[in-house]
Amino acid sequence: MNGQPLVYLDNAATSQKPQVVIDAIAAFYQKDNANIYRGTYELSQRTTDLYEGAREQVAKFIGADRSEIVLTAGATASLNLAAFGYGLPVLRPGDEIAVTAADHHSNLVSWQEAAKMTGAKLVYLPLDLGGKVDVERVKKEQIIGKKTKILAIAQVTNVLGTNQPIAELINLVHQAGGVAVIDGAQAAGHLPVDVKKLDADFYAFSGHKMLSQTGIGVLYGKKKLLEATRPLFFGGEMIEEVGLTSATYKKAPYKFEAGSQNVSGAISLGSAIDYLTEIGLDKIAAREAELGKAAAAGLRAIPGVRVYGQGGGIVSFNLAGIHPHDLATALDTQGIAVRAGQHCAQPMMNFLQVPGTVRASFAFYNNEEDVSALITGVKEAKEFFHGLR
Repeated sequence: MNGQPLVYLDNAATSQKPQVVIDAIAAFYQKDNANIYRGTYELSQRTTDLYEGAREQVAKFIGADRSEIVLTAGATASLNLAAFGYGLPVLRPGDEIAVTAADHHSNLVSWQEAAKMTGAKLVYLPLDLGGKVDVERVKKEQIIGKKTKILAIAQVTNVLGTNQPIAELINLVHQAGGVAVIDGAQAAGHLPVDVKKLDADFYAFSGHKMLSQTGIGVLYGKKKLLEATRPLFFGGEMIEEVGLTSATYKKAPYKFEAGSQNVSGAISLGSAIDYLTEIGLDKIAAREAELGKAAAAGLRAIPGVRVYGQGGGIVSFNLAGIHPHDLATALDTQGIAVRAGQHCAQPMMNFLQVPGTVRASFAFYNNEEDVSALITGVKEAKEFFHGLR
């Protein structure tokens, strides 16, 4: 890029795709392209088996039953389904939704809108300086209590990579009689996830952040909760019976999958899961954390650089006197791809008291040379900008 070898450090935004996933997508279009469920002919039946096979792979990947897996367009679609399909019917005026300022807009704004529509209230959980929920304070002040109907929180935050204490928080909301909705977009594919062990009620994630193509995501939901959730889209194949004035719908998960589905996306997700599983999620988590820690240490050693936090492979930082966008542009001229700005998390920027940050996010396929390139790039950018003064 810009005449330089690419150093891709924007993995929290989207991942690069291994050849095996690209090959799986190509093979589908070359050999198996047909619509699912609708055909009695062999090609359609084979394609349906591939799609349902991907659902089974997802279920196994997160420790769920296949009937608890809704295939969606991504984590945003999944969180909206939880907020408006489940949240709207159950929330009442005065009910509380526990959220944090560290969460992605896809989670936070969905619940803001659900609260407006129902008269419910958002309650923000306290964070420490690293963006982690202060569980002891939550307990002491009884912030999660009898009014709390829903906890909506990211397992891993997208700005600082903070691994939230969701097991404890899920337990607290269950004691209060509420439901836990977990945004797993930065967790799935980066560390082991078992929704049964977590006892999550809903769990959402995207495929494109874990090596599959864009346009495919997952909403896990406990069976009884999925049955209580209303579909947001209506059309072919989610229907049981249709009359002139009303219709009935199939059981979950099929009532949420109206119209022609993203078959290639599902197949690519299944292929990505196989790839990640073969490597091992524990190894992936350890490798990404190793690279993230090395990058954070190297950046902290540069005078004028402030690292706001590092969790897993995510490192957010700024260079004194330089706007994040300018620093990211300077890095781009060296072939280094990072993200700059608010990262779809404006409340978190307000919490950090900055207009934005530069975010470098490492995947397991990055290496120490990429860490060195980032550190060298920031040093050279610093010299360039200071030379203009």
